Amino acid sequence: MYVRFLLILSCILPMLAVGQNTSSITAEQLIETIIEQTGAKKISNTVDVIKAGNADTKVTGIVTCMFATMDVLKKAAEKKCNLIITHEPLFYNHIDSSEKFEDDVVYLAKKKFIDDNNLVVWRFHDYIHRIQPDGIMSGMVNKLGWQTNQSSKNPYKFSFQETTLSAFLKSIKKVFPENAFQVVGDSTMNLTNVVLVPGASGSMAQIGQLRKSDVDVVIAGEVPQWETYEYVRDANLQGRKKAILFIGHINSEESGMNFCADWLSEFINDIPIHFIACGSSYWSY
Repeated sequence: MYVRFLLILSCILPMLAVGQNTSSITAEQLIETIIEQTGAKKISNTVDVIKAGNADTKVTGIVTCMFATMDVLKKAAEKKCNLIITHEPLFYNHIDSSEKFEDDVVYLAKKKFIDDNNLVVWRFHDYIHRIQPDGIMSGMVNKLGWQTNQSSKNPYKFSFQETTLSAFLKSIKKVFPENAFQVVGDSTMNLTNVVLVPGASGSMAQIGQLRKSDVDVVIAGEVPQWETYEYVRDANLQGRKKAILFIGHINSEESGMNFCADWLSEFINDIPIHFIACGSSYWSY
């Protein structure tokens, strides 16, 4: 009985610490609690580490975002939020290496703003994808309104009443009205089954889904144009009814960080939490 009590206590203490002792919670302690709450096993060589700032900083507020852009950082500082939880890199490369940016004015200005405002930037990439179900996917499903279309066996797969690719694209455009998409495939083809491959998952992840007989369309974030683009073009030229829709890396995942803010509020009670959208990094002409 005593052992059972200790096990229960070990589960609730992190939440009590967050909910009742906000003045003494450091960024490092809060990050440890967040990782525990994902329920994921420890990930070796994870990119989910503090990218800038002091780990011992007392947390006054949290901002979640897709990219910690200058605009997001400024809005966070205005809101007195000093822990920035970003899904993607801070400094323009996957591991946030500063080696090639040490004399770069853009890098230095961004770092100075973070330091001057005592901000802490932590990347939350590997672990949020390991929440069950995947936290990024949960946010995207909510954004798209596809809860009833989602497969119970495969959360990345969705089924619809038969429609044309053209009609399907119009429905996606309603969700992302300000963005242009890149599509490879016959606009008149009929479709039923769609798979979402968010972010920069790579061409083989995208092609692997397109190879399946029960997948008509893949919605992806991005990939080099000479990879999946050309695979799908050749597939169509061979008479195969396949299509891929590239909606952009940010569009394909950003809503997951909105989900993240809501998820954090389930066990962090006394620290302000805000989601700040960074939006697309480019505009279409």
